Amino acid sequence: MGVRLPPPSPRRGSCAGADGGLQRTPTERLIDRLNRNPILLKILDLRFKYGYRILSRLLTRDDVLFLNYGYEEDPPMALQLAASDESDRFPIQLYHRTATQVDLAGRKVLEVSCGHGGGASYLTRTMNPAAYTGLDLNSVGIEFCQKRHNLPGLDFVRGNAESLPFSDRSFDVVINVEAAINYHNVLRFFAEVERVLRRGGHFLYADIRYADEISTWEEQLAKIPLRLMSERVINAEVMRGLENNRFLDQITRRLPDVAFLRGIAADYAGGPGSLIYRRLEIGEASYRLFCFAKD
Repeated sequence: MGVRLPPPSPRRGSCAGADGGLQRTPTERLIDRLNRNPILLKILDLRFKYGYRILSRLLTRDDVLFLNYGYEEDPPMALQLAASDESDRFPIQLYHRTATQVDLAGRKVLEVSCGHGGGASYLTRTMNPAAYTGLDLNSVGIEFCQKRHNLPGLDFVRGNAESLPFSDRSFDVVINVEAAINYHNVLRFFAEVERVLRRGGHFLYADIRYADEISTWEEQLAKIPLRLMSERVINAEVMRGLENNRFLDQITRRLPDVAFLRGIAADYAGGPGSLIYRRLEIGEASYRLFCFAKD
């Protein structure tokens, strides 16, 4: 069993409030209020129904395949990549480190929230799974994946992470990378993962939470009906990924030249000095990598 860490304490110079909780930006406070109000939550749902579709339509024009922060070790991982993959080295490395916690060869794999399918394509091409299914709620992203990633054994379907459209014990491995933080009911997702996994299967999971969410997250993790094999905090590795990731440039290239919009993009997808980078650096966010097993 892995050792769980306590929620990080606020540090001098951090954006923690007087009560020890995270001092959120105005945009975050607005979203947090929406999340806590069952009526206004329906408005926030529009972000998932339409917002991600609009973002996908913008980014797929530039063939953006990855939507994660990236990952790099010290010393560097130095993965041997195909020339066509090199520009996406850092988001690929996050997928590689998450997926290689077990051997995918000959196994039936499900990725929940596959985004634009870059990770699914890379793992299918390099890890030799028997079959790989990428699932996402975003219909525009799934349509892009189906056209862009034409590989034997790889398919994409539209579906909800909290109600997976698969029968019990359908997969040997379930992968989820930097996505569950956006789900309304994470416990329902965890239960669905357990349902679709076969005995002896594994759940490979990478995700982030802010300081004031970590205790709740850990309570949810403790309720997963699976055995924790390993858990590791990877803040430093993700920060190195942010320093090198081209995701911010890919986003801002398609945004109007409006300071407010570009500021939000820089804070949530940017490198050193961005909001997410600072929070990882001072311990106000925790990015962790997990491996669970179904006995």
